[in-house]
Amino acid sequence: MATRLITRACIVVFVCGIAGLIVSSIAGNNNGVVLSIGGAIVVAAIVLMTVNTVTVHERIDAFDEAAAEQLENHVRQLVEQGADEADVRSLVREARRIGPR
Repeated sequence: MATRLITRACIVVFVCGIAGLIVSSIAGNNNGVVLSIGGAIVVAAIVLMTVNTVTVHERIDAFDEAAAEQLENHVRQLVEQGADEADVRSLVREARRIGPR
């Protein structure tokens, strides 16, 4: 909910900032006003990037590959210790099926 609110607030700042830049350039091109509006737009962009970076819920592929490699090593160790490979792999499939995504 807060993420959506912040995103919408940033969009409002972007739209109003563009309108403000157009109006200020027509109404005398005051450098202070233009820089203030541009600064507000930059701050909104930084806030939006920060919120999207912090609230991302997907893992990057490198972490998934590392976890898969660790799992494969663990399966290999169990098989080397005498466990039936088909049973171990069946257990892993079943755990993935019922586990969190």
